Amino acid sequence: MATTTLAGKKIVVLVETEFIPEEIEAYQKRFAELGATVHLMSRLWGQESAHFVSDVDAFGKPLQYLDVNIDFQNVDINEYAAVIMSANYTSVRLRYFQPPEGQPISPEQVRTAPAVQFFAKAMTNPKIIKGLLCHGLWLLTPMPELLKGRKVICHEVVLADIANAGAVYVPSPTNIVVDGDLVTGRSGQNVHAFIDAIADLIAQPQTEAA
Repeated sequence: MATTTLAGKKIVVLVETEFIPEEIEAYQKRFAELGATVHLMSRLWGQESAHFVSDVDAFGKPLQYLDVNIDFQNVDINEYAAVIMSANYTSVRLRYFQPPEGQPISPEQVRTAPAVQFFAKAMTNPKIIKGLLCHGLWLLTPMPELLKGRKVICHEVVLADIANAGAVYVPSPTNIVVDGDLVTGRSGQNVHAFIDAIADLIAQPQTEAA
């Protein structure tokens, strides 16, 4: 649990359709309690806002909706203390890329997806805490050099892809793994411990400077 306030800090949470409502609510509530501001972002395709639909993991569970009005392509990632890739299949949707008009699709183009490029910029800045939950690590697989040698945990569904990218899978009794500025969690059910681990890392420089 974080021991110092995160007042004045800003957090990016990347979202898309098939988000988990309880996870998004946890980010908004817990980080607000710590004094931080959460900005939900996505690719808006030139529109003022985007309307996303939640995932349904049980029959009879009502759909929920989420409006996002910040395009991550229009912000400076270096102004944020942390960037989080949300759980479930949001990362798969955000890996979408558009090949140049008139050209065939090639494997190299997977690296050009705007969300992949955005998170890659965050990965190059050790001052930004990176958090990827559940299936979130899928967003980094187009650039395996970002994962090579990093200690992570993820959902079993994506484990083969993560291993093929060169990451080191670390089982954890808490389902959370911290590797320097990188925090990963096994599933959306671990969101509260995931948030606390990220908050601890954001607060750590403040603690050391005190």
